[in-house]
Amino acid sequence: MKDITRIASVIEAKIPAYTALSDKVWDLAELRYQEEKSVAAQIEMLEREGFKVKAGVAGIPTAFEAEIGEGGPLIGFLGEYDALSGLSQKSGLTERAPADGPNGQGCGHNLLGTGALLAAAAVKDYLTAGKRSGRIRYYGCPAEEGGSGKTFMARAGMFADLDCAVTWHPDDFYGVMSVRTLANIQAYFRFSGRAAHAAGSPHLGRSALDAVELMNVGVNYMREHMPPDARVHCAITNTGGISPNVVQAKAEVLYLVRAPDVTETVELFERVKKIAEGAALMTETQAVVDFDKACSNVLPNTALEMALYENVKRLGPTPFDDKDRAFAERLRKAAMTPADVASALKSVGLPTSYPKVLHDDILPFDGTPQVLFGSTDVGDVSWVTPTVQAWGACFAVGTPGHSWQLVTQGKLPAAHKGMIHAAKAMAATAIDAIESPELLAKAKAELKERVSGKPYVCPIPASIELPFKRRPDSGTPLGAADPNVAGPLSRAKLPA
Repeated sequence: MKDITRIASVIEAKIPAYTALSDKVWDLAELRYQEEKSVAAQIEMLEREGFKVKAGVAGIPTAFEAEIGEGGPLIGFLGEYDALSGLSQKSGLTERAPADGPNGQGCGHNLLGTGALLAAAAVKDYLTAGKRSGRIRYYGCPAEEGGSGKTFMARAGMFADLDCAVTWHPDDFYGVMSVRTLANIQAYFRFSGRAAHAAGSPHLGRSALDAVELMNVGVNYMREHMPPDARVHCAITNTGGISPNVVQAKAEVLYLVRAPDVTETVELFERVKKIAEGAALMTETQAVVDFDKACSNVLPNTALEMALYENVKRLGPTPFDDKDRAFAERLRKAAMTPADVASALKSVGLPTSYPKVLHDDILPFDGTPQVLFGSTDVGDVSWVTPTVQAWGACFAVGTPGHSWQLVTQGKLPAAHKGMIHAAKAMAATAIDAIESPELLAKAKAELKERVSGKPYVCPIPASIELPFKRRPDSGTPLGAADPNVAGPLSRAKLPA
């Protein structure tokens, strides 16, 4: 968008209302699929802006869509609002000081959702003022953190009619988010054995906790023999109780398996399942696997990313001031290590000698995506429609993700400035897509080439219910044919 000052001025007029909305969602800090109040606050803003809202879409009470406009291309904006548990933190402090409640916005989703909504509203005003055709749809997407909300929404076909999708993520840096992420599968492994007196009759017991430990040992040995860019994590979610003199009859472990694409992820997940089956055989216990969620790897779209980069350059760096820098410097000295800073700089290709505590620069971009060793359910949207993402500089360089250090910055002026700047870049790029049929055609052709003509297959099988609808004892016995993998996740149907 050559005259970017027009959309920037529209956004600047909305700053007070939208920074207040972001701060409200920060205060609420609701977990996956529980974001009722955050959703209500966003819907109130959208209705004030004139959007028509559909609540409870895809069978998810905290998912919604809001649309406005007529004719022309349909542009989607992806918003989030969920928080993380265990990260409660007061705002604007340089030491750990939990606030009331257990949760915190440890990934900046209060900024993410509000910034995307702000961009959508600004494009709506731009189109209305110029009497231009075009439709804008904002998606309220729950449960990005460990819930794959967008993947369930994609399974329901919610993004299929979009011409393209636009979003962003709060970060330490400002620029184009061109990344290849890891696909993932998350599942519970539940072991059942036989309780017994651990001293009086241990030979009569069959320990489910032993099975969990043996499974973890087996996966540790597997790590040497899996692709170097794959990842496997776990958390023991049920140890069978706190009495050491009882042979534990029940135990559970939650595994998260990641790899560069869905096919590799399924193959690795099958190996993890075999290890669990072996652990059950060794301990004479029974085991079930309960498929929880999954998401696809992100497909970058260079056509849209180059358009975004031009708008990023036109806007220039995020306008931080000396107060912003002073707080960031204090926080970094008090609560970040040199390794934190070096890791952050390395992740975006900047030298470890980079001197600034806030990124008031622009990340260079030549159309080459980077590898991001994480996962996001934006990946599933990117398989359905051309998708572009921005980074917004909201935090001190070196801020660890999913940390209290990030939470404490989420309501500060620097975070607001990063959100507003990202909203301007997103809005300008959406307008480019609306006004340039050539850009959209190029973006769609690129997506078609990247998927090699194969249709999107949701990595969450149709038989898997939403997490909040499942029974706590659900699962498929290990060793039996698993319909959740052998059907919709068969290799023949997977995207390459």
